Amino acid sequence: MSSISKVWIIDFGSQYTQLIARRVREMSVYSEIVPPTVTARAAVDQSVKALILAGGPASVYADAAPQLSPDFFELDLPILGICYGLQLIAAHFGARVHSDHHREYGPSQIKVKDKNILFDGIERQTQVWMSHGDHVDSLPDGFEIIAMSNNGAPAALTHKTRRIMGLQFHPEVEHTPEGGKILSNFLFKIANLQPDWTPGLFIEQTIEEIRQRTGQDQVLMALSGGVDSSVMGVIINRAIGRRCIPVFINHGLLRQTEQAQVVTQLKEQMGLPIRSYNYSGRFLKALKGVSDPERKRKIIGREFIKAFEEIAAKYPRVKFLAQGTLYPDVIESRSVHGPSQVIKSHHNVGGLPKRMNLKLIEPFSCLFKDEVRKIGRELELPENILMRHPFPGPGLGVRILGEITPRRLDLLRRADAIYIEELRESGYYNRVWQAFAILIPVKTVGVMGDKRTYESVLALRAVNSSDGMTADWSRLPGTLLSRIANRIVNEVRGINRVVYDITSKPPATIEWE
Repeated sequence: MSSISKVWIIDFGSQYTQLIARRVREMSVYSEIVPPTVTARAAVDQSVKALILAGGPASVYADAAPQLSPDFFELDLPILGICYGLQLIAAHFGARVHSDHHREYGPSQIKVKDKNILFDGIERQTQVWMSHGDHVDSLPDGFEIIAMSNNGAPAALTHKTRRIMGLQFHPEVEHTPEGGKILSNFLFKIANLQPDWTPGLFIEQTIEEIRQRTGQDQVLMALSGGVDSSVMGVIINRAIGRRCIPVFINHGLLRQTEQAQVVTQLKEQMGLPIRSYNYSGRFLKALKGVSDPERKRKIIGREFIKAFEEIAAKYPRVKFLAQGTLYPDVIESRSVHGPSQVIKSHHNVGGLPKRMNLKLIEPFSCLFKDEVRKIGRELELPENILMRHPFPGPGLGVRILGEITPRRLDLLRRADAIYIEELRESGYYNRVWQAFAILIPVKTVGVMGDKRTYESVLALRAVNSSDGMTADWSRLPGTLLSRIANRIVNEVRGINRVVYDITSKPPATIEWE
């Protein structure tokens, strides 16, 4: 992707790093999150056009604080530092940075001092979101202050002759109302980038890259029927035609009637020659007695690879395995972007074995889900496929808390089917990002037909999101929730209590495991 405007976002551990990437992508500029260990030479080799130094929890003067190679400041690259990024720039150019007596967290007002391109079109007094415990105590060599905070500390600095600048506040969050305009000014008026990150360009370049990489070899495509794998299947099919082998594996953790629905959908609506395999017995045997969620994910990842390698052995020219892995899966699983922590092991990222017989093709590993949907629309995929709710690779395995048993799978399948059916009939299915049921390893006392019951608790989850990195709980009508709960308790023997999850991400994740 060297022909497009590429921005590197250096991750120093901020909770907002991924949000910066989202904001840049929304402006049709390609961005990548990279660790602070990257080199200036790599930036040149990959034709990076601008750098954004993200925030982080460390203090630049601390012994173990993450640093950036000084070589970056020798390049003629536009650089924008945010929070820790600003302090890193200031320290490099000789300024003092120290801990504040009065820390700034939350909304604040700043005053833009002088006319500057970074604040072009922005009021001289504007609201921003602060989140820092350190501040720049002296002016770096060659810099000038272009905005001040209410407490008299520099809120924005810029180099007098070079395209290097920094913000003490976070422009990427919604609580900085004009933050998008500030980022836009940096990208287009200072870095002079082009908004060339488009679905059409991605499709064109991805098809060419797949053709070049695979040569005359065959590719085993892991299809689940979800948005990501379905769009991926169409792209790879366009790229190499009959050399792609679409495979659907039933791991025994699917929802009710899912295998039949997916296979019909992929064959009839999309024309993909899907091959279906049932490995449910093997998966469930490997998961027997396992309750820890990370162990579940790793077991499922291992069993998937074993199954795919067995299938691939039937086709001597298969050298690659294609998966619909997304950028959030990579971000939350690998912790490759600096000091950020691993949130969970995604089954086809952190759950993969270190050694595999197949090489991976993951065309969407740099994309967020809403970007995949845009690409799907460019490919003219049906809306019922594009708007399908996300379903995790480990399936119901991470929606059954505790041990997975045939009995518990049956309970969850029946309850989840009622939930989704009611959402579709009420028109709310397409109004939420993702909805599903979770079986909790807790029993409660109830009364039905004048008799005491002691049965399982079921939780319902529905969230709104654009990319899965953050999410808010969906405000479903009380009458709808009441109808769903009544149906589940009356129709699914073994469940006598239904609760609704009203926690956002963060602090929770979307899935419970």
